Amino acid sequence: MIAVSTAVATKPNVIQPCQSIADNETGIVAGKVAVITGASSGIGRASARAFARAGYRLGLIARSLEGLEAAAREAQTAGSEAMVVRGDVADSEKVERLATDTEARFGPIDVWINNAMVTVLSPVAEMKPEEFRRVMEVNYLGTVHGTLAALSRMRPRNRGTIVQVGSALAYRSIPLQSAYCASKAAIRGFTDSLRSELLHDGSSVRLTMVQLPAVNTPQFEVMRNRMPRRPQPVPPIFSPKMIADAILYAAEHPGREMVVAGSALQAIFGQKVAPGLIDLYLARTGYESQQREEAEQPGRPDNLFEALPGDRGADGPFSGQSRRSSIQLWLRERPALAITSSLALAAAGIGALARRRPADVDRDRHETDQL
Repeated sequence: MIAVSTAVATKPNVIQPCQSIADNETGIVAGKVAVITGASSGIGRASARAFARAGYRLGLIARSLEGLEAAAREAQTAGSEAMVVRGDVADSEKVERLATDTEARFGPIDVWINNAMVTVLSPVAEMKPEEFRRVMEVNYLGTVHGTLAALSRMRPRNRGTIVQVGSALAYRSIPLQSAYCASKAAIRGFTDSLRSELLHDGSSVRLTMVQLPAVNTPQFEVMRNRMPRRPQPVPPIFSPKMIADAILYAAEHPGREMVVAGSALQAIFGQKVAPGLIDLYLARTGYESQQREEAEQPGRPDNLFEALPGDRGADGPFSGQSRRSSIQLWLRERPALAITSSLALAAAGIGALARRRPADVDRDRHETDQL
């Protein structure tokens, strides 16, 4: 049976666009099913595109109805289908409703991606308590709400994958984004705790966290900003499509954690080996690196508490500076090549040692004896 609907609301704020192939008796669409939060723009929007191309039916949630409708149309163009719920992930009832409606339409959820986020660019001294609360409610509690909704369905079936969209800032905070950094660190702590519980219970539900670098998303046009100049991601900047491909790979090859791009790895490693030096480095560079040359517009609307009108798509204003590939991701997707490369490097090192002349070895031994 072919069930067709054309962006007609069957329930308040629930839209079922495009065409689907449904079971004759249950009406449930066959195939893989993924839920993505924060799907109207940025990384969530790019992820919706990637998962639709990979054959997933989608359950999407965000505050922007225009962005959600556009994401659903893109899924249809890719040959898939999306059901959308306009809502705030800080509202656990809306998240639970998304899970219920998605499974009623498409069947069991295979992958749940917690991605929704907001942020504020501001010194701590100028932040307001309600701004800290709001960032934590969306970023951290939104992730908790999504994880609980996914677990309540996946654990009884003993299958499914939950992907937490994290950041290198979960390990190494930067100035001017204290609320965002704290929320990502909280997600990491929550995820590590839950992972141990799943292992204790022998559960086959997989839990992975993808730690991201700076990404060219529309958030830098809509985030709340108290700095004199307009916000920007700290270079190097990566494209949302590349990040979405990494999230798709992590969902289908779930490990404990996935770090995307060398810049994210450097931030994490630097924090482990020389946190004091990183403190000083960020004190000198962290303010300038997060601001463009253009002055901020006083009173510019932001999306901290309410969605802004319009469809903003996946990409922000930095496409000309965005990298579209990462050697880490490229090698991770080609494990045989990565192993071969490692073996080749090891062989080269052994060969270099083997080619050393006896006189060189004797000299080294003599120098060692003198120490």
